Amino acid sequence: MNKGSKILTLFLVSLLVSSSVVPLEARKHHHNKKSKHQKQKGGAKGSGSSPAPAPLPDYNQTQSTIFNILSFGAKGNGVFDDSKALIAAWKAACKIPGATLQIPSDYKFLIKPITLNGPCMPQLVLQQIDGDVLAPPKVSSWSKSSLFQWLNFKWLHNFTIGGSGTVDGQGFNWWTVSTLYNNKKKGKHVPDMKPTALRFYSSYNVTVRDITIRNSPQCHLKFDNSGTVKVDNITISSPESSPNTDGIHLQNTQDVEIQHSNIGCGDDCVSIQTGCSNIHIHHITCGPGHGISLGGLGKDKSAACVSNIVVENISIQNTLSGVRIKTWQGGVGSVKNVSFSNIQVSDVKVPIMIDQYYCDKYRCKNQTGAVAISGIKYDQIIGSYTVQPIHLACSSQIPCIDVDLIGIQLNPSSGSRGFQSALCWNSYGKSQAPLVPSSIDYCLRRGSGAVRRIARSHDHACY
Repeated sequence: MNKGSKILTLFLVSLLVSSSVVPLEARKHHHNKKSKHQKQKGGAKGSGSSPAPAPLPDYNQTQSTIFNILSFGAKGNGVFDDSKALIAAWKAACKIPGATLQIPSDYKFLIKPITLNGPCMPQLVLQQIDGDVLAPPKVSSWSKSSLFQWLNFKWLHNFTIGGSGTVDGQGFNWWTVSTLYNNKKKGKHVPDMKPTALRFYSSYNVTVRDITIRNSPQCHLKFDNSGTVKVDNITISSPESSPNTDGIHLQNTQDVEIQHSNIGCGDDCVSIQTGCSNIHIHHITCGPGHGISLGGLGKDKSAACVSNIVVENISIQNTLSGVRIKTWQGGVGSVKNVSFSNIQVSDVKVPIMIDQYYCDKYRCKNQTGAVAISGIKYDQIIGSYTVQPIHLACSSQIPCIDVDLIGIQLNPSSGSRGFQSALCWNSYGKSQAPLVPSSIDYCLRRGSGAVRRIARSHDHACY
């Protein structure tokens, strides 16, 4: 064999050996891994081996963003308690970014008082209400610890609740109990308070849209200690005879827009309480009820701070008042920078009102001190009244200042026996024609520097 043949032979032998060794080592390594896994699964204790890694989830099967309450055991017949199913669906949806919790149409879900907590995963968590959600109808079935609210949403961010369905508080029995209580008749299960239907607490970037809320035992929709809230195209309704049933109640909440909604209830269509600022309410139909109100503020000498409120393009029909500010005697703080404009009123008892002598009893004790009121504009308030066109009753110690009356045109309703003249007490500002009735032109005093200093010295609690 010549030298070239020897070299070729050695190369082929080397290639054969290397190709057989690699698979052998691979097989040994695979066998060792398999043996270790078998020991971990059923071998002796104390081997010291680490557990095998968990298999990766199949995202096509586990990461659905739709969570239907029926899949969590809800019956939807209006009799079975579906509360646990809703809580289970909520917890599952809360873990997934952009989830949709579905309450489907053509079903009625009986839900007991519950709290649905956040924070949930980032992005939008959507609760789609297309069916009917019902509160327990019997007052006696509510525990004392659940009387503050029915459906409580807490610590949520970037959350939307909406749909074509109805949230029904079934409050008829509550109102009957209240009537018995107010008439001082003894009845069973008379509670000290009545629950709000939907409450959002300490929640931000919240949207409520399209749904119907009706017959709440007390407030229908409440936001407190919250911010960046939008309410759009909702309907709120309860009979005019239902006591203390505010439509939308705001407290310690900022940056709110309420629009394109129809609200009729037994109390305020929208109630704005202390701690509220940057509120924009527009294109709302209100009535029956008590109109749109700021307050009552300053009860029991408390501090009240409300600022930067815009209410415009509103239709108010058959209400106790139109747009009003009401404060208790003895309070501190301030209400300032409030604008009511383009308000159409029909058969409203008192369309324009500032009442710093507010009292919800037959008689209240006179007190000095008041929540300071300044920078209030009434512009283009037009329509009919049944009792009095304007009622501005400001504190004797702390006058209302910078009150503007512009383009006010209010006529008595047909057959009304109301007062033709405006009532104005200790209010300072300016008026601008057209003004109907003409007595409005004499309603406001011209303010002096001394008056301004007195009024502004009493809003220090808000700084």
